[in-house]
Amino acid sequence: MIRTLRNSVRELRLQRGLSQAELGERLAVSRQAVNAIENGKHDPSLSLAFKISRLFERPLEAIFGDE
Repeated sequence: MIRTLRNSVRELRLQRGLSQAELGERLAVSRQAVNAIENGKHDPSLSLAFKISRLFERPLEAIFGDE
């Protein structure tokens, strides 16, 4: 059984007033990558997940978790 991570990236991005493109720039990924992560079509690499965690100043568990 394949598990998908639920995440709160979209909510956190919107709280900061960032577009997908702006978040992508800060994370050094494309806007399309941000969109795929937000929509659960792609799980970020561990290093990218840590970047997201640091950027939003939240622990990984608060952003990503089992669905």
